[in-house]
Amino acid sequence: MKQQLYEVWGDTVDSRHLGYSILIGAVVSLGAFFIAQHFLLSWVASAQMARAYAMLVGILGCLGAGMISASLFKPKRIVVEHQADPAQRAQLLQTEVAENQQPVHDDVVQQAAQRDDHDRLGLVDAG
Repeated sequence: MKQQLYEVWGDTVDSRHLGYSILIGAVVSLGAFFIAQHFLLSWVASAQMARAYAMLVGILGCLGAGMISASLFKPKRIVVEHQADPAQRAQLLQTEVAENQQPVHDDVVQQAAQRDDHDRLGLVDAG
């Protein structure tokens, strides 16, 4: 079976593992909630407080389900680390400067642009 990868919150996941993780999360968190509610209804005087505490246990169940899923399903991302070549970096910087016809980080130009924006918006420097 071909692996289907999706991007979720900036991370790459396998669709089967995502489905299993959702199922694990639902079973563990709801199981923790209902078991806690069953025991807490007999221990706590107020049924409302018992349900509130059971919800907290259910949230802890979500955290536990996340830990279970993280240990079962390893990340699918591939991280490639390499050291940048200083000569290549200098060449890219020179190309960028040549294309823009101005220094990449010209503080004077940037400060003047900021002053113009402040004047246009009516912001006054208090210093």
